[in-house]
Amino acid sequence: MNRRLLLPTAFLAAALLGLLAWRHCAWPPIRNLGARPGPIVILGDSLAAGVGSRGGQRGFVTRLSEKLGVEIVNRGVSGNSTQDGLERLETDVLALKPALVILELGGNDFLRRMDPDQTFANLETMIRRSQQEGAAVLVLGVRGGILGRSRGDRFREVARRHQAAYVPDILDGVFAHPALMADSIHPNDAGHEKIAARLEPVLRRLLEKMEQPLPSR
Repeated sequence: MNRRLLLPTAFLAAALLGLLAWRHCAWPPIRNLGARPGPIVILGDSLAAGVGSRGGQRGFVTRLSEKLGVEIVNRGVSGNSTQDGLERLETDVLALKPALVILELGGNDFLRRMDPDQTFANLETMIRRSQQEGAAVLVLGVRGGILGRSRGDRFREVARRHQAAYVPDILDGVFAHPALMADSIHPNDAGHEKIAARLEPVLRRLLEKMEQPLPSR
């Protein structure tokens, strides 16, 4: 074999193996992922509730459920803060014995200038309680111009500390883009679709690791 071809081929093979290993290790350990069967439940505010979408019925949760072919129980309530979510967690979410809890809260806390330390303490309590009940947790970060980068980064740190899955700033590329917004805060149909498209590969990967059956594409 031509040695001039052999060396580049070896480097290419090593690079491919490295890429595969990186992809395999890039996903951090998620506590309770696949630990038990159960529904997927999202606890959130007006974003999860679908405000701004057509008739309020075509929000990103509905669209994401359709893309995955899996039911997502929507416990989004417009105007909710992390304190409201914490107060609803037991009856609205944990009583359903979920396999995966999605937390989409925090935006209203910042709009109302609530103490950020209390906001993230509430978020951590919701993560811990969900995990204590055997559920995996996915945290959806919210920034999109509503709050500064330093506060936005705290979502990532909380998720990392508690071994929860994390998606940064679901409003990135949506917030403040008039074509994607129904008003100054809420996405329109196109904005909700963009959020759903961003979340789809994350949820699909989580579901595969949970060994949840997914329809063929």
